[in-house]
Amino acid sequence: MIRLAYYNVENLDLKKGYELVPDKRKEKIDFYRFDKDKKLSCGAYLLLQKELNEEDIINPEFEIGKYGKAYISNYEDIYFNISHSGKIVCCAISDREVGVDVEYNDPEIDLSIAKNYFYNSEYENIMKSSLPSNEFFKYWVLKESYMKYTGLGFNLDLNSFEIIIDKEIKLKNDKNNIKFNLFDLGEYKLASAGHFKTKNIKKYRQLY
Repeated sequence: MIRLAYYNVENLDLKKGYELVPDKRKEKIDFYRFDKDKKLSCGAYLLLQKELNEEDIINPEFEIGKYGKAYISNYEDIYFNISHSGKIVCCAISDREVGVDVEYNDPEIDLSIAKNYFYNSEYENIMKSSLPSNEFFKYWVLKESYMKYTGLGFNLDLNSFEIIIDKEIKLKNDKNNIKFNLFDLGEYKLASAGHFKTKNIKKYRQLY
């Protein structure tokens, strides 16, 4: 099972949303100076809460793993991951390990990032594309979703594994049969890595 959802925080009433999150999340929201960042932090939690409620997950106890990935300690076989970029927050929930990433598709991205940090074949495919920045962000969200899936995040080097984008998206020399999902969300790219394929992603227009 996998559930994917996203929300545009432009629609978030921060005052109302703030009252709906627990004190620990309020502290995190308060840490940020700008409303746009406060909205992302608040919206990410509310989206996660909404999706967990859909799976009848009540009063989840959140813990942080060795490399910073959050998990729920009081429910077995429920895994989640969240991400945000620009105005979008997203969430993935699964009954097996999962990672998700969303990024604003910036046409001005410095493609030397791919040259210096991606696999050579990935960089070559980006540069051969008619829309290099678009191709870059496909690879970026796929790679980061996998890094988050592993729980290592950026402790796993970007050039230590190769993503192949073909009719099927896959990890080269994959021994774990990782499944990738890739979505275009207007100006954003979103990808998940885990053990399930899906064509469905839910767009929330309101979280409360």
